[in-house]
Amino acid sequence: MSTEYMVETQIKPRGVTNPEVLRAMRTVSRDLFVPENYRNLAFSDCPLPIPKGQTISQPYMVAAMTELLAIDSTSKVLEIGTGSGYQTAVLAEIAAEVYTVEIVESLGIQARNLLTGIGYTNIHFRLGDGYFGWPENGPYDAVIVTAAPEEVPATLLAQMSLGARMVIPVGPHAESQTLRLIQRTGEDQYLNRDVMAVRFVPLTGDHSQPPAEKN
Repeated sequence: MSTEYMVETQIKPRGVTNPEVLRAMRTVSRDLFVPENYRNLAFSDCPLPIPKGQTISQPYMVAAMTELLAIDSTSKVLEIGTGSGYQTAVLAEIAAEVYTVEIVESLGIQARNLLTGIGYTNIHFRLGDGYFGWPENGPYDAVIVTAAPEEVPATLLAQMSLGARMVIPVGPHAESQTLRLIQRTGEDQYLNRDVMAVRFVPLTGDHSQPPAEKN
């Protein structure tokens, strides 16, 4: 299998049409981000386990969430949950700058080493609780959350620029969640649309107060 096979058999048939998203999905080789014992499944349309109880999302979900963001070469994107770095790389293929936050230190360091080793220079990394985003570099044209809170964090809504989009899975962790598209239309105005039922790992961390984050 290959990225071309993945795009032609799993992503395009399910309705992803944005040419830049399809190009990014062809360009980023998922096998680089999958643990060695799962490499034979790297181009299969399923989530796969990575260390620390986390997962790498199925290719279709990565493509669909990226398309919903409607980003382009001028966009500044905030990603909550670096994880393996696969979604991060897809975003970086399209956007001008990607700011990504990971709470699990070992995952964040591994993803940073991999992505910088590949040659990405438009990705900025932070270790810390993604619930609080990265306000110093906001506002953002797009926000993508790759783990599920029970409610949309107001801290992330506040870091969206006017017209910005957020894609986020929301709901109880014991049940399937809903993938939600949110667009900021005014100072305190947002349009919400539920897109599909999904299942993500929970957005972890102590959200009572911002921790001391490390870049």
